[in-house]
Amino acid sequence: MTSESIDEIPLRPWWGRASIGVFVARVICTNIAAITWARLVSSSPETLLALSSRNRYLALVLGTDISGVAYWRIGSSRIAIAFVVCHLAGRAYGDQILALFVKYLGVDEPTIARLRAGFTKADWALIPFFVGSNIVAAISGIQRTATTKLAALIAIGLIARLALIQWLANIFNEQLTDAINVLQKYSWWFVGGSIILVLFANARNARRS
Repeated sequence: MTSESIDEIPLRPWWGRASIGVFVARVICTNIAAITWARLVSSSPETLLALSSRNRYLALVLGTDISGVAYWRIGSSRIAIAFVVCHLAGRAYGDQILALFVKYLGVDEPTIARLRAGFTKADWALIPFFVGSNIVAAISGIQRTATTKLAALIAIGLIARLALIQWLANIFNEQLTDAINVLQKYSWWFVGGSIILVLFANARNARRS
């Protein structure tokens, strides 16, 4: 290998691989949540949120006996950690991390292109609105968004998202309670269906890659 070719190899920060490792662990936890959510939502809502804080799980756990403190602490921490991990991966690997999203997670290139264009025009609005988006988080890393600005926008997005879901859960409390009762009665049926859906989604992504 010549000295010129050695110079062309990009140097990665030490936390680059760590961010990828944590991201893979997050994907595994998300798949576990996608399979077991119907059981965990009643038996251990805190565990469900720790595994995945998708909007539907945030809403469902509010129909259980989870405390407001746990809802805000676990929900905000899970989303914030996910954002930071993808941000760091974007900083370390640049466009390569977006290529991985396309290849292995089923994200289409037009969606990424639209988000990148929107980020360039109004990152101050895109980051809070898509605070739970892996793609937006990675783009913020690629674009080297300033740490103080990023922290403020993430905080705004987290507060707005969790407060909105909590407000809607209070409005539709009766319907949410009915949904929880159905899940308790037919939880194993939902688990079986969830296993099929997760396997199908992963198989589809594997074919794409």
